[in-house]
Amino acid sequence: KDYDWDGDGYVDQVREAMCSEGCGVIGNYTNCTMATTITGTFLATDETNPFCGEKGVVESYTETKLEAICDISNAKAVLAAIRKVHPYEEPGIDIYPLIDESDL
Repeated sequence: KDYDWDGDGYVDQVREAMCSEGCGVIGNYTNCTMATTITGTFLATDETNPFCGEKGVVESYTETKLEAICDISNAKAVLAAIRKVHPYEEPGIDIYPLIDESDL
């Protein structure tokens, strides 16, 4: 199944929310993000209110994964901004610590 949440502008809304809170800064560049098309799966339980799909059915959708660098000092604000505009009850968010080259 395909649900084009990108077509409804959600990818741009999430990107703008992330960057408005300081995400995506690399040197003198801002709004630096990467977008990858992925396949996401989920099983909505009775306690959920899924944005798409049905409860009790394993669903599979083509989605867009956004990635950006975020300073730890901005992380809480960025997470709050994402959750405010993302259409999913539980958006998948990964946080990976990065090592600066100067630390090597």
